[in-house]
Amino acid sequence: MNIVRYRTRQAGPRVGLHEDGVVAELTGVASLAELWTLPLGELRDRLGGPRGEAVPLADVELLAPVDGRTEVWGAGVTYESSREARVEESERAATVYEQVYDAERPEIFFKSAGWRAVGPGGDLSVRPDSVVDVPEPELALVVNAHGEIVGYSVCNDMSSRSIEGENPLYVPQAKIFYGSCGLGPWVTPVWEVEDPYDLPITMTIHRDGAPVWQGEANTGRLHRRLDGLVAYLMLGDVHPDGVVLSTGTCLVPSPFTLAAGDVVEIGIGGVGVLRNPVVRGKPGGPREYTPSLETSLR
Repeated sequence: MNIVRYRTRQAGPRVGLHEDGVVAELTGVASLAELWTLPLGELRDRLGGPRGEAVPLADVELLAPVDGRTEVWGAGVTYESSREARVEESERAATVYEQVYDAERPEIFFKSAGWRAVGPGGDLSVRPDSVVDVPEPELALVVNAHGEIVGYSVCNDMSSRSIEGENPLYVPQAKIFYGSCGLGPWVTPVWEVEDPYDLPITMTIHRDGAPVWQGEANTGRLHRRLDGLVAYLMLGDVHPDGVVLSTGTCLVPSPFTLAAGDVVEIGIGGVGVLRNPVVRGKPGGPREYTPSLETSLR
């Protein structure tokens, strides 16, 4: 069973449950944020409640499973492969990444407002002022307002390696921009996943209809405990409509950079598959530099 946010040709967005290729509306639930206010036990009971109209999965458009005031946050340098990649790309501040990998306090950062997250099939983007751009496949935790992990999803934490590599203080520009956060295809409830520390993660990047990069890893390589990451996220902060926490990447394509027209497919065993095309610049906006922007950046 998966919790979905979706719309049909007739109406939407709606909240529903997906099982065996069928999506059924969850009666009386207006938003996912509403569900994330519930303690875990109450959430499980609520999902067992009445359901409305059921339609084939193929007849609905899946939306990013985040709404309302729910935010997306991220954790960084949580796998050894990520630490090595950050050290390689940042000549002047390599020790920063080595230190945070072993530190008691993890790197936690804001990634996206819920309304900016891109769902399955939506355009993800690379910044027009970046020269090395990569997708980062990550297990995302859905955390309720009470700090309990209630589900899992797939996150694509799009990042500019060239901008972050210039200076770690540029991380917000390297990671927070329109089209930088892919999320979906749904939320798999926590009780549906037997062991979150043994989930295969795969990523394939397609270009001109053919794979140009493929990789696989496993959440068993995670250097942190999931509940520990959540504890630091919630420490000194409140998330009244819950929060999504992406737990860091274990696959970093190198040497590689994304190009407009690429399609990124990320799969996490027992959770789902997220597939998105890539554009340069803002989705639906300018794809390349304008002369005025080039001038201002000199």
